[in-house]
Amino acid sequence: MKDVLSLPASASKVPKLGKQAFTVFASGASVLAVGLKRCFAAPKLFILFALICFQNIASAQMVNDLSEFNQAVAAAQPGDTIVMANGEWHDVELVLKGKGTENKPITLKAQEPGKVKITGLSNLSVSGEYLVIEGLVFTDGHTPTGEVIAFRTSPDELASYSRLTNVVIDNFSHPERQLSDLWLAIYGKHNRIDHNAFINKRNRGVTVAVRMNSEGSHKNYHTIEYNYFGPRQVLGANGGETLRIGTSHFSREYANTLVQYNYFDRTNGEHEIISNKSSGNTFKGNVFFEAQGTLTMRHGHYTTVENNYFLGNRKPNTGGIRIINEHQTVSNNYMYGLTGRRFRGALVIMNGVPNSPPNRYDPVIESAMNNNVVIDSDYIQLGAGADEERSAPPTTTEMQNNIILGKQNLNPITVFSDVSGISFKGNVLNEDAKNPISSGFKKVPYKVSKNSNGLWVPEKGLLEQINFGEVKLPVNKSETGASYYAKNESHVAFRSGNKLVVNPGMDTLATALADSKPGDVLVLENGGDYLLTRFAQVNHPVTIMAEEGDKPVIRSEKPSFIVIENGGALDVENLWFDGAASPDYKGNSIIRTSRYSMNINYALSVENVKVTNLDINGYFYFFKAHPGTFADYIEIKNSHMENITGAVLSLNKETDDLGVYSVENLTLSGNTFKDIKEEVVTIYRGGFDESTFGPAVIITDNTISNVGKGSTHRTGASMYFHGVQNLHISDSKWVNSAPISLYLTNGEPITVIENVTMKDTPKIQSNSDSFEVKNVTY
Repeated sequence: MKDVLSLPASASKVPKLGKQAFTVFASGASVLAVGLKRCFAAPKLFILFALICFQNIASAQMVNDLSEFNQAVAAAQPGDTIVMANGEWHDVELVLKGKGTENKPITLKAQEPGKVKITGLSNLSVSGEYLVIEGLVFTDGHTPTGEVIAFRTSPDELASYSRLTNVVIDNFSHPERQLSDLWLAIYGKHNRIDHNAFINKRNRGVTVAVRMNSEGSHKNYHTIEYNYFGPRQVLGANGGETLRIGTSHFSREYANTLVQYNYFDRTNGEHEIISNKSSGNTFKGNVFFEAQGTLTMRHGHYTTVENNYFLGNRKPNTGGIRIINEHQTVSNNYMYGLTGRRFRGALVIMNGVPNSPPNRYDPVIESAMNNNVVIDSDYIQLGAGADEERSAPPTTTEMQNNIILGKQNLNPITVFSDVSGISFKGNVLNEDAKNPISSGFKKVPYKVSKNSNGLWVPEKGLLEQINFGEVKLPVNKSETGASYYAKNESHVAFRSGNKLVVNPGMDTLATALADSKPGDVLVLENGGDYLLTRFAQVNHPVTIMAEEGDKPVIRSEKPSFIVIENGGALDVENLWFDGAASPDYKGNSIIRTSRYSMNINYALSVENVKVTNLDINGYFYFFKAHPGTFADYIEIKNSHMENITGAVLSLNKETDDLGVYSVENLTLSGNTFKDIKEEVVTIYRGGFDESTFGPAVIITDNTISNVGKGSTHRTGASMYFHGVQNLHISDSKWVNSAPISLYLTNGEPITVIENVTMKDTPKIQSNSDSFEVKNVTY
């Protein structure tokens, strides 16, 4: 032992790790691990090893708690490594300040990648130079400040020449869905963000933001590459961007950030997946998989967008690239199966605002949209957004050598404004498609096939004409993100679990729900009686149903039968809900959401359900959505509902007029609604925000009888739609009911009402005539 302790001074920094094997780290990489027992068994060999190797290797220090972490940070020197011990680090605000060198960075890492979990009210702030952070996982919590990971420790202390790698942030979301925070805020200059995973951000706020609010963050030359941006649910409000570079205040400053070889997987927060708000940035080699939205050059000039792949696969609202501002270059991008329209088209060139302030829309000038391949995508939008304010059309701009082949929409190109300032040349369009532009396009047969890389491509000769090269993903999903963290699907489908029989009786249903697991199916007895004396709470996706035959009857002595809590989703079939046992309160409901904010979107499916006697008092609703909750979809099909003093669907509680709403997709099909004092459905989306897609509503094959005529009914409508972006009502019959009421707002909403009979029912009421009526009889 004496020989072992007689090490030279340069080796004395090896930390004491107790009985554990120790690991020596140099420049953030593990060099060698040797068990203490083996070393002490051969002391002379150990001395030789130390003399040869340890003199030039900095220390690696294991820390087990916040106090030890802070001590290690205070003592850290260039080349040192701080190793966070495996386990859960709960409620920790980590601050790393240090100054490494290019060859000897200061490294903060997990003992084992993925086994250090940072939870609760926690965050990480770093400042200095040549710092490396790797292997950490942030989950099951949220930041107590506005940033989870920040490349600064104060407004004047920024991080530069630093790296974040192999880090995961998964569902580290504030429980208040409308409270905004950033998951990663990048300040300083010359930082690299690579091989990280950002998954399931559920509250408002940008996932990753390049901040430019000081001179120290301008012309930053950051690189963001090989990251996995995992699924992000629809926010239903502005503020759901996945990546933003800059803000409108600094949009005419240069960032010079490079974004390459990242994978954006169903990043659906809002229609700006990437919001470019600064100048000089480059986006290349990224893949967008079934992502609802676009790569948007919202502000800033001299942006390059090339060799990105957009795979919509015909999913709703999937989009491509939107050009705004000056000197933008969009070339050699591939797009397949994109269905978005207006601002979410496959290729969009916007109109601008003359002499625009920084926060509006600079006109498109000297920009190019060339050599792109667009297959089976629905909309090319030129002069999009043209209105009284956005009156400046594109000028000195090119749209050349693009291949546009599609069979779903044979009117793919829409012109909203003067396009004489766009030079059209060498573009290809399938011969059966219509085109409002008279020159610059060649018609060819629609011929596409799947190539060896699994992508749909035009004929080889067309690709060669525009020098597009091989059609192949620039990066695969498996090449991105943290190497140790699986990219598993977190969504649980209805009816994917076990079938559980629930006997009739008092609170048997509430107990069964409490005992159920995600995806389970609770099967009630045909014709059975079920009484609830407590709230039946739904905390995960679950189905309540009866097999074909007599419907079981469910009654409740509580103001609400079923409450969908955060994380819950409900599927019901072949049930009968009766309000006869409900308390004599105003505002009762059969189903409602939590009264508290829900940061996980829910779904509600109702099939072949009977609802009666919701009349014990006024304003008894079938379903009520509270503020701060959001449904991916609500559907009611083949059901019969009658004698209701409130509304069937109350979706009108987001009243701040900020573009926030309660449901993305609503379907009513094959139903009968009778003797309902308020509306069948009331939806409210107020304000003039253009960052969201919904709501989208389909109403077909319904009968509406004596609906909306209650003496205390506020809207005086049988159905009320305020700010709905896509509404289609068809093949339905109104009898002795209040009218449909429309309030159309911005966003060029699509409203079609066709094949409808309205007997003893007033004509449609609307604040605008910008809707389409076909075959409506009174």
